[in-house]
Amino acid sequence: MKKTILVLTCLMVLNTLAQQKRLWAKSIINQKAPKLDVEKWISDQPETKGKFILIDFWATWCGPCKIAIPELNRFKKEFENELVVIGISDESKEAINALETPKIEYYSAIDTGRTMYNKLEVQGIPHCILIDPDGIVRWEGYPILNGFELTSEVIKDIITKYKK
Repeated sequence: MKKTILVLTCLMVLNTLAQQKRLWAKSIINQKAPKLDVEKWISDQPETKGKFILIDFWATWCGPCKIAIPELNRFKKEFENELVVIGISDESKEAINALETPKIEYYSAIDTGRTMYNKLEVQGIPHCILIDPDGIVRWEGYPILNGFELTSEVIKDIITKYKK
């Protein structure tokens, strides 16, 4: 009986830990985001004034990053009037341009010096931050983390709550 109680207690603790949102970067939720500073824009540079900004830190070699690209493309289309989606990689322009699928349809930049990565202490990718028009981070994390996914509903709720 004692073993059964011990096993059940351990399972409950593990389940609780598994359901917590884990970050692979410094948490800056509800804080001012660092100034967007990239080495070079691969796409045109976006106009971000008065917009929500979704920044995705990613790499071409990262499987979960590539899985997230179609969803980010969809967010770009779905929230085009309110949201700017930006992908930032620490790889070379050549590496980014060599990626044929999935095709990135949102803004893209490189940060080989890892300026933005270092400001946010990004240790794992993909990592996203969603910034409101006042520059405050309203969502952060691994966008496809089970139970904590970045979804249209999450974005819609944030836009509704923080729109000027």
